Amino acid sequence: MIWLAVAVVAVVIAYPYFNTAEQNSEQQDNLPVTAVSDTVSVHYIDVGQGDSIFINSESGNMLIDCGEAGETEKVIKYISDMGITKLDYVIGTHAHSDHMGGMYKIVNAFEIGEFIIPHIDDSDTPTTQYFSKFLDSIKERKVKLTESQTGRIISLGSAKCRFIAPVSEDYSNMNNYSVGIIMNHGNNSFIFTGDAETLAEKEMIDSNELQDIDVYKVGHHGSDTSSSPEFLEVIKPDYAVISCGEGNSYGHPCDITLEKLTEYTDKIYRTDLSGTIVFRSDGNNYDIQTERGN
Repeated sequence: MIWLAVAVVAVVIAYPYFNTAEQNSEQQDNLPVTAVSDTVSVHYIDVGQGDSIFINSESGNMLIDCGEAGETEKVIKYISDMGITKLDYVIGTHAHSDHMGGMYKIVNAFEIGEFIIPHIDDSDTPTTQYFSKFLDSIKERKVKLTESQTGRIISLGSAKCRFIAPVSEDYSNMNNYSVGIIMNHGNNSFIFTGDAETLAEKEMIDSNELQDIDVYKVGHHGSDTSSSPEFLEVIKPDYAVISCGEGNSYGHPCDITLEKLTEYTDKIYRTDLSGTIVFRSDGNNYDIQTERGN
């Protein structure tokens, strides 16, 4: 069974109603630095208790997840309002509804260059209605569907997206199938790991694919099953972004996760508090905008 991993580079637009802050990034010796000729924006779209991330550059874009079906119209409008009609890459990190519940709507709304999902063991293939609708839409629209491969690199303008997970092909927990991506843009770096839990984080560590990271999209909405001390000690994030719903029944983000994150950074952004959060990278610095106060 095929699953998807997405790399999209987004068009840069201004949101005058967002709160703005200028931040400098420090170069890490172990980052592969390439010449930067563009701006890349990473949009952590507020979809409540779910994930949706849109990456946009002057010459490519990528959508990672879309939230629940009821939130997906917001994602479609958000991207469409940027004047975008084609998604170069779409990634479904794993088959849970808070990440892919409305993906069939995304497939029907946009032209898609490639849809990437992780390999899933046949016994774990979802039988849910939203996943069946997704597969039907992929077939009807003749969208290219591929399995993610660790080590693959996708270019979004000057940004390089490297697939680092899943490392194995069979897990007892669907979260650990999550597609993981590191994006480097000049001296700046981002990591996206879906809902990968401690087991998958250890596999990423053992694979030696990790590096110091500037911006960490916190795994599993800030759950205590992710963001292990060992994982954080390797990536040493300067910024953390948590995608979670206001007053969610899971108690995300967990206090223990927030405590672990504050050992590395006090720059923690949350969609439940700030709404949609945008990081714009010029390869050296970040311009950070939030929909409302953090």
